Amino acid sequence: MSEQSLNTELFHIYYKRWISVYKEGAIRQVTMSKYLMTHQWVIQLVPQLKICELTRISYQRLLNDYAKTHERQTTMDFHHQLKGAILDAVDEGFIDRDPTRKAIIKGKTPREKKSKYLNQFELHTLLANLNLSQDINWDWFILLVAKTGMRFSEALALTPKDFDFTHQMLSINKTWDYKSNNGFLPTKNQSSIRKIQLDWKTVIRFSELIKNLPEDKPIFFDTTHKIYNATLNDMLTRMCKKSKIPIISIHGLRHTHASLLLFAGVSIASVARRLGHASMTTTQKTYLHIIQELENKDVDLVMRSLSELN
Repeated sequence: MSEQSLNTELFHIYYKRWISVYKEGAIRQVTMSKYLMTHQWVIQLVPQLKICELTRISYQRLLNDYAKTHERQTTMDFHHQLKGAILDAVDEGFIDRDPTRKAIIKGKTPREKKSKYLNQFELHTLLANLNLSQDINWDWFILLVAKTGMRFSEALALTPKDFDFTHQMLSINKTWDYKSNNGFLPTKNQSSIRKIQLDWKTVIRFSELIKNLPEDKPIFFDTTHKIYNATLNDMLTRMCKKSKIPIISIHGLRHTHASLLLFAGVSIASVARRLGHASMTTTQKTYLHIIQELENKDVDLVMRSLSELN
């Protein structure tokens, strides 16, 4: 294809080729799905837009049209996924100037968010209402996520051999591909491979629950059936309503776990390792509001201590 024809190529065709060349095999499938979804939106919003027609105004119009039906953060993600391809097009000389420069990110009014985490009393109330039968069920799944702070996909991938009851440890070394039902997958990142200490009550309970289960099969579900995140969230919603506490998601149990540890005085470094965060920076950003609240308490404690000095 000549340079002239590349200049007049439709943007969505160029973008699809760019995804294929630069992203296939380099990113996780879940991230690839987001790029492909962005590509579909480009086809829908600007099907006839050519690369040579990408100016600051035409690009801003594209963002504005996308923002009509999406919240600001989602529009920001859309912008970032397009920007890499557009900057490469500028480097190749297909576009004279960077049309993404000074782009304004808009978005519709965010929906009212669910609570991100429960306080200690609310979590105790939820756990007290679980139906913890003698056989494995989804209530046990909820209990274990609340006790460990695991990601949804990590908890789905647990097999009996991941439990080390002698040392009260649980190994996190894989995830379950619940979106495509293609079996076990690697963890989110290298830092996600970790061992989580379990309390003795959980150890005793699960040692009985899983003693007769296949060593290498997921313990919570039959792998021949697809598992949906929404199904578990709906189940948890009903439990929260029954318990008369704020409604949270399964991922909210992870936030609850981390929040309670931080409020209990556990260090950020320990919480980061337990959650499988790549760095403490991630933990600090995610739980900044809690850390600030704890710092305010520390200031009060320091002032009280100093005031008692003669």
